Amino acid sequence: MKPIASSELIINGRGAIYHLDLRPEELATTIITVGDPDRVKEVSKHFDTIEFQAQHREFITHTGYIGKKRVSVVSTGIGPDNIDIVLNELDALANIDFETRTIKPELTSLNIIRIGTSGSLQEDIPVDGFVAGTHGLGIDNLLNYYRHEQNDEEKLLLQAFSTQTQFHHNFSNPYISSASAGLLKHFVDGFHHGITVTCPGFYGPQGRVLRLGLSNPELVDRLTGFRYGQHRISNFEMETSAIYGLGKLMGHHCLSLNAIVANRVARTFSKDGQAAVNNLIVKSLGIIEQIA
Repeated sequence: MKPIASSELIINGRGAIYHLDLRPEELATTIITVGDPDRVKEVSKHFDTIEFQAQHREFITHTGYIGKKRVSVVSTGIGPDNIDIVLNELDALANIDFETRTIKPELTSLNIIRIGTSGSLQEDIPVDGFVAGTHGLGIDNLLNYYRHEQNDEEKLLLQAFSTQTQFHHNFSNPYISSASAGLLKHFVDGFHHGITVTCPGFYGPQGRVLRLGLSNPELVDRLTGFRYGQHRISNFEMETSAIYGLGKLMGHHCLSLNAIVANRVARTFSKDGQAAVNNLIVKSLGIIEQIA
């Protein structure tokens, strides 16, 4: 097998991958991702022990134990472009031999669970509530840079989405990927379920108007109104579809959990978003510790 060139797989002087500044042994196979670098310590403060900490740019990692379970928490920063970096580098740490620069013959599947914040697109999913995304629907274009195929259910969902929302291809070519069923089944009690839409920005792409007009001002209403069988769009944010899409292509198990800090239908905002996030962290860690 031909080694991967140094320009493609960048390894620094201490044998760590370029952006995350991690060596393979410093990463657990169960990984929590958070957007905000400051949120890493808010997760790891609940660990029983912390064995390793690293920071490079916006990417902070703490690896330790919850009981007997080894867990890493990694900050990604905001947006699907950062997820492209993080998912590829997490996969490389697990599945590429850094000495030979070749793909390992036996691949490792990681459990990757996002704990983040989001805006609700349904009036009955209130601020301070929790959403576990059944699917990540991307209007961000990232996955279109990779060879991928949609299964039959995904094709039907995309067709219905394009028809009902009139989402034109001059924005992007939407894609959809499902959550890991093996992880999702553990996050039912206390969680709303639905499709999470991932946007390439916070203002215009999420229908916010400050000084600039929108080219598709009805988009938010159309996302809220989307239905296909039992499926509806529950919320939107800026990372989930990239995690689900790349993770699925790489053979990892991914799930996105979000605390709702804004309800875009009721036009309400959480009075204490940090408390909502902390509640989600505590609830999720209790479940993650029990997952085999």
